[in-house]
Amino acid sequence: MRKVNLKESFNLFSDFWSPKIVGEINDSYVKLAKFSGKFNWHHHEHEDELFLVINGRLRMGLRTGDIDLEPGEFIIVPKGTEHCPEALTDECSVVLLEPKSTLNTGNIINERTVHDLEKL
Repeated sequence: MRKVNLKESFNLFSDFWSPKIVGEINDSYVKLAKFSGKFNWHHHEHEDELFLVINGRLRMGLRTGDIDLEPGEFIIVPKGTEHCPEALTDECSVVLLEPKSTLNTGNIINERTVHDLEKL
């Protein structure tokens, strides 16, 4: 077992939209990611995702209406739900809880797709 200091862990990287693994719980990863600007619309056929905002502000674009999140707030995006995360500040730091099978770009493969996640 080990403890994870979020502030120290977020300071270990500066790239955006590239989740890093900081822990495992059952069949899921705990990931850290920094967001800047807008991501791509996508969905995950088989996985729910939890987004917990640590710093900055996040807009979760949804076809049914956007939801804005402040630090200390989280949203769970159910599997099959099309969504588009967007940082509303220059940088937004987020903790993700996702099944290990989750690909960051879901059903879309492009230059932002990360196949091999770095472990911190």
